[in-house]
Amino acid sequence: EASVWVATSSDIEGLATEAGTLEELRTKVLTMVEELLVLNGGSFAGSEIPVHIMAEDLSRVRNPAFN
Repeated sequence: EASVWVATSSDIEGLATEAGTLEELRTKVLTMVEELLVLNGGSFAGSEIPVHIMAEDLSRVRNPAFN
């Protein structure tokens, strides 16, 4: 109902945000991931950390058999 995209993560403590578009959300998430990794004291091998952003859509159509 709020017409926003929402992001959370079970892997990065404190990651929860929302934005009006998917691209805005992506930008916010990538910034937050970097900041939260520093704040949470994360230590990772390699120069880059992959961030998977998955979008989900739930639509409904009327069931013609339901009266």
